[in-house]
Amino acid sequence: MSVVVGYIPTKEGRSALEHAAREARLRNCDLVLVTSARSGREPHADAARRFEEALTQVRTDLEAAGVSVVDRTLEHGHEAADDLIDVADEVGAQCIVIGLRRRSPIGKLVLGSNAQRVLLEAHCPVIAVKSQD
Repeated sequence: MSVVVGYIPTKEGRSALEHAAREARLRNCDLVLVTSARSGREPHADAARRFEEALTQVRTDLEAAGVSVVDRTLEHGHEAADDLIDVADEVGAQCIVIGLRRRSPIGKLVLGSNAQRVLLEAHCPVIAVKSQD
């Protein structure tokens, strides 16, 4: 069993990661760190390098905190919601942790957000975490 978290280097991503690490320690299980690259979006070498550096630091920090990390970098072009749900199903996740961002009243009306899809379609509990401003 494990806790699954999707990570991107934003304040929402960091908040989700911090909460997922606490959940993994409480549940005494692995933390599955999911990152993905969507097809059709070729990152610039500089951005890719910064992202890899951020991931290396994240892994180091988690391992120093005593959290067992399993990396899942996916590059097959699915939406982030699909990646999280698929990995959670594959590993028999106890839960998925996602970060939420604040949205405008108009933004709340727009359907199809990744967070909404994970909340509605995941087969395990989903913990939604707001970022600390």
